[in-house]
Amino acid sequence: MFNFERIKNQVLNRIECPGTENHYKITLRNGLSQYAPETLNDGTKRYGVMIETYLPLAEKIKNFQVFEDDVWVVTFPKCGTTWTQEMVWLLNNDLNFERAKKMTLEERFPFLELTGALTLIGGDTVSDVESLPRPRHIKSHLPVMLLPDQIWTVKPKVIYVSRNPKDAATSFYHHYRNIVGYDGPREHFFDAFLSDNLIYAPFSGHVLDYWKLRNEENFLFVTYEQMKRNLRIVIMEASSFLGKSFTDQEIETLEQHLSVDSMRANKSCNMDALVEWARKTNYSDERKKDDAHEFRFIRNGNVGSYKSDMNEKYVERFNVFERQMTENTDFNFNL
Repeated sequence: MFNFERIKNQVLNRIECPGTENHYKITLRNGLSQYAPETLNDGTKRYGVMIETYLPLAEKIKNFQVFEDDVWVVTFPKCGTTWTQEMVWLLNNDLNFERAKKMTLEERFPFLELTGALTLIGGDTVSDVESLPRPRHIKSHLPVMLLPDQIWTVKPKVIYVSRNPKDAATSFYHHYRNIVGYDGPREHFFDAFLSDNLIYAPFSGHVLDYWKLRNEENFLFVTYEQMKRNLRIVIMEASSFLGKSFTDQEIETLEQHLSVDSMRANKSCNMDALVEWARKTNYSDERKKDDAHEFRFIRNGNVGSYKSDMNEKYVERFNVFERQMTENTDFNFNL
């Protein structure tokens, strides 16, 4: 079903770290499922980059049983995933804030391939998700080509969120430093992002394949920028997509709940346990001695956050990357 090719190059070697080791280029021997929408049958030679711990899970996920009442949130990493998960779970559970407080977001909306995306995490998150009571809420960062084949026949609800590459790369860099254990310069990380040498790459193929699915009845495509510009409209759009209806007051309450300050203070969403695990497991001895770091899984949440981390040279390189990605398409990151 799959071909796995170990990737070795200088750009990748500089960013490999305890949490993401041994990267592989994954291709499908026979291409996408025959049931995949025609919009994806465009002659694209697809591949995905994942790490070694994903390899034993690849076929299991491809054959994963999907149910019609599943709800999936899919993004490239650090593109508003946690924010969207909390919104979607509450919408689909009739704004049950009390129940949401009693369970962590990881319990309510688990990460399907986590054990294949973070070295040393242990366990088997695919089996964990398989055994969830229905209706299941499932998070994933997988590109279209690695999704379960039953996505195309069973047609669960899938919500995809994109984010502009400069902010996505910047947020992913902080994630690599504070969760994955990367200690190198940010420029090396940005080089890896721009050259598709990171887990879940290529970024452009990831986003554009889901964009091609935007008109499928069971797919909803939104952007992080839309959510920042007018969260209320996105809430209403997602609510309609999920077959739910709420009063203006209820929507306003949810909007307030989803503010950055509220999310950062929300112990069920702020991933403190994961951050603490990373400090103990993935940090170098030098970083373990440094008590000055104050990383929060939910950071500032702003559009344009790259400006404090990216110099003019890299801003221009990312601008070129974005232009090349979107030329000859009807997609842009400021929809």
